[in-house]
Amino acid sequence: MFISQTAEYAIRAMSALAILPEGKKIRATDLGQATGIPAPYLSKILRRLVLANLLVSRKGQGGGFSLARPPVEIPFIEILDAIDAFPAEGRCAFGWGNCDQVTPCPLHGTWSRLSKHLRDWANDSNLAEVAEAAKADQRVELFPDLR
Repeated sequence: MFISQTAEYAIRAMSALAILPEGKKIRATDLGQATGIPAPYLSKILRRLVLANLLVSRKGQGGGFSLARPPVEIPFIEILDAIDAFPAEGRCAFGWGNCDQVTPCPLHGTWSRLSKHLRDWANDSNLAEVAEAAKADQRVELFPDLR
């Protein structure tokens, strides 16, 4: 896959939260179990997503995590940016340090197109698409106890 494990887990966690019934919160432990993300790893990801104002966290009885905004207002690009999923501008995929149009590596053109497609998708897609797909597919049942 083109994205890192951290990016995949962040998208998975945020997608699961988008499926939650409106107004519901979920504990990190339950979110980890539902998504298959190891608890220590998930905790670090959730912290970064809270700092990026994508999640709201509440401690104590009745606490947990929920989206900070409606799913339609959270594009995937914000999730990926929150966890620094994109390589630094000019970073060479071939391992030569930096490359660009003037001094390209053998992978530069292909890698640049792939990176552009990922960014375009992340800009144009949002969590509402996940929530809508989950509602349409009755087999998606991550949180049966939260109905």
